[in-house]
This record gives sequence, C-alpha cells and structure tokens, in this order.
Amino acid sequence: MPQYLSPGVYVEEVEAGSRPIEGVATSVAAFVGMAKAGPVNRPTLVTNWTQFTQTFGDHMEGSYLAHAVYGYFNNGGGSAYVVRIGAPDDDADTPQLVPATSALPTAADGDQLGYEVSAKEAGSEGNGLRVEVQEASEPGDDGSAFKIVVKRGDQELESFDNLTTGRGRQNVATHVNANSQLIEMTETSVKGSIERRPATGASVELAGGGEAAPLPAQLDAADYVGDAADRTGFAGLEAIEDITMLMVPDLMAAYQQRLIDLEGVQAVQLAMIAHAELMGDRLAILDPPPALNAQQVKEWRVDKAGYDSKQAALYWPWVKVFDPASGQNQFVPPCGHMAGIWARSDATRGVHKAPANEVVRGAIALETNITRSEHDGLNPNGVNVIRSFPGMGIRVWGARTLSSDPAWRYINVRRLFNYLEESIMGGTQWVVFEPNDYDLWQRIRRTIAAFLVRQWRDGALFGQTPADAFYVKCDDETNPSEMIDAGQVTCEIGVAPVKPAEFVVFRLAQFSGGTSISE
Repeated sequence: MPQYLSPGVYVEEVEAGSRPIEGVATSVAAFVGMAKAGPVNRPTLVTNWTQFTQTFGDHMEGSYLAHAVYGYFNNGGGSAYVVRIGAPDDDADTPQLVPATSALPTAADGDQLGYEVSAKEAGSEGNGLRVEVQEASEPGDDGSAFKIVVKRGDQELESFDNLTTGRGRQNVATHVNANSQLIEMTETSVKGSIERRPATGASVELAGGGEAAPLPAQLDAADYVGDAADRTGFAGLEAIEDITMLMVPDLMAAYQQRLIDLEGVQAVQLAMIAHAELMGDRLAILDPPPALNAQQVKEWRVDKAGYDSKQAALYWPWVKVFDPASGQNQFVPPCGHMAGIWARSDATRGVHKAPANEVVRGAIALETNITRSEHDGLNPNGVNVIRSFPGMGIRVWGARTLSSDPAWRYINVRRLFNYLEESIMGGTQWVVFEPNDYDLWQRIRRTIAAFLVRQWRDGALFGQTPADAFYVKCDDETNPSEMIDAGQVTCEIGVAPVKPAEFVVFRLAQFSGGTSISE
C-alpha cells in the first residue's frame, strides 16, 4: 500500500478485478493456391479484392485461387490470408497452354458425362468449337451408330459418321482421335459402352483454352500440406490464430491438369481435416471433384472419401462464374463463395445462424441441377447442396458438417462452440497467477455468465431464461484441494445452442366447421 506522509488529497488508480469478455472474429479465411505473383509460402493478409490483385495478380488460367478469393469478398468476406504455393522457376519464359474442353452428356442420363472433348491444339484457338451428336447416315440394326460433327458457328469443319461406343475401328474415341485435326475424345468413368453413348442432339461448346498458370513440373500433395516448422503450405497457418476457415481451391486445378490424382486429392483433404481438428478453432471447406452427378458425388463422399469430422464441410455442385482471364464463363469450385456466405451470415445474423438459404452472389448457373429425391440421398450424408429455385436464384441449401455425431451435425453449432471457446479463453487471461480462492471463483463465474447472457439475448442460446440456456460452475466441487495444490482452477460451463429449423413441417387436416343459428 502507498504511504501518506503529508496531509492532502490523493488519487489512486485501481485495476479492475475482472474484465468483460469480448467476442473473437468468426470469419477469417485462409486460401492456399497458385497465383501469378506474390510471396511464396508466406501467409499474406488481404482485406479486399484490390489488395489481392496488387499482391498476387488477377485471374489466371489453370488456377482457381483468384476465383475463390473474388467469390469470398463478393459474398461478404472481410479478411483473408493467402498462401501462394507452386511458384515456377523464374527462368521459365514459355507459358503453359491448356486446351479448350467440354463434355458430352450420355443418352441414358443427361446429367452423366460419357466423353470429355478437348481441342487438339492447346491455347485459345479451340475456344468456340462446337461438337454436335447427330443421327448416323446409316444407323446399325440396333440403332447404336451415331455421328460427330465439329463446327465453328454455322460452318461445319469436320464430321465422323457411323460411330459406336463398342470395340473396333468405329469406336468414337478411337476413330475421332485418329482422324480429327481439331478435337480428341476421352472416355469418362461411366461403366459400360451403352451407358456411355452420347445423347443424340447434344451440342457442347469448347471453352477454357488459353494460357495456364506456369505450374511447376513436380506439384504434389506435399506442396499443399507443407510443413509447420518451415511455415510452408497450409501447415504453416498453425502460427496464425485468427483463421477460422481453410480452403484449397487449386487442389482441383492440379487434379484437372493431372498433376495430382484422386488419391492425392483425398490425401490433401484428409490433411486439411487433420489441420482443422488440431487447431480446434477452424473448419475446412472441401470441394468435390468436378463433373460429378448426384449419384457419383454420393459414392465419392460415402464409399471413396468417407470423411467423418465435425471440423469440415462439403459443398456441391461447382458454380459457373465469369472468367476475366478467358472472357468466358467457367465452372469453379464453390469453397470461396461458401466462405463468403459464412462471413455474410455472421455479420448480419450472428455465428449461431446456419449459413444456408443464402443467395450465392456471382453464380450464373450450376454444374448440375438436381431433384428433391436426389437431394434426399445427399443431405443425410453431409453433402451441402447448392440449388437453383425459380424466382429465388441460386442458394445454399444445406448446413451440415461431415460428422456422424448428431451433436455436431450442424455447421453453426460447431462454429458457435468455436466462437465461445476462443472468446472465453482470450477474455480470461487475467486469471493466470491470481490467488486461487473463493473470490477468484466468484469473479470467474460473474465474468463468464455476463458474456453468456449477452449471447442468450442475441439468440445464440436456447431457453426462455438464462438459467435454461447455460450454467457456469466454479466452486470447491470443481476445484478440490489437490487441484489447487497443482496450481489449477477449473470452471465447468454448459450451454444449449440453437439449432436450425432444417425441416419445417405443417400438419393440415380437415374438420367440420360452421355454426347453427336458432331463432
């Protein structure tokens, strides 16, 4: 205590015994991918699209990073860390060109893609080529022969008649690849030649050809995952505590360019999930492979990938956006747009609100439109579907994690707990080295309860009164003498989170109405 030696008035500043808890940021994204310029393997904070372009350059062929970041800011994102990987040799001065591509739907199922068609000449020359499937001039007895016509505008450039999907010289891929000067065709994973037959009347336009990202020759899963000690890849993001969302959009770009196979994709996504679970305060937003229909994405999610994590979410299908690099529309992975919607929902409603039934800004169309019955097979398996509704636009229509645990089924519940945990942990640092006695326990209870009351008033906790919504217990029962001797203080907190009205049911019934009037 200070000593007072002479008469007078003295003013003393007294430190508060406890401090109010402030909520932490809930929507700070992290993107890992390839860019035209910028620092390599160094997380760089950007808070708007202009900052990104000034540091990393604009949209680039063969890379989805810029599309994801633009979609994030366009949909309401506020700040993001960007990690550039896979920088090419600075001495390489020859740009890599990619061919224009498209895919032909099958006759059995218009959503399935039987053949991938690409221009033989890499670059932008293939853009605008149109490939049509017509009836053959001399169809076989079984009606399986067809004709492939290549056009530019209304001008016919090539045609290949009496083709089949069976074996032999008239096999469509074999015949076209051997004789065409303009296109080549590759069979997709559709099983069986009959199922793979392209639909008569189908017409697709090749697009996406041009200068690609100058990718390194040896880009593999390790480049994405990186090393925490060397601060490379997304493992280097362990040193940044603010991040709450992790995305690797260019994983699919590398897969499409055959720099990494499907097993490599799964290895990277498993590492993303492990990173999110290790950090505990962030979620990984995963992208499915491209060009999958509803049944295929379900098989990939359940049978092939089989992810089970409360720290990850998956969105499907890909969305079509305008690509300034090629001047045409292009399908891109949805992760960046979804992260922006998470941020927008946090800002307008709060982290407790499920980030669903929200318009996807910038989305022109979807890679696949599905039926309600197809959606019924995806939603229980944690595939959050993006759907197009008449008069409502393209909207996110799912808010589930990839967890099989019903307690952590919803994205907003997991993110709410992340928010509460991080806020309470950051707002109670003043407790460290305080005398561990009854007075401290009371101050801890008062501080945390005041914070949770604010969350209850904001609608984040379920209950008619604060007592119904949460409890805070910090007393001699949670802090026995042996724990006090060990220098520990334990506070037990229980909260009842609100959960989304995912299924809205109205029960209607007939009843006999009317009244009788007596005179």
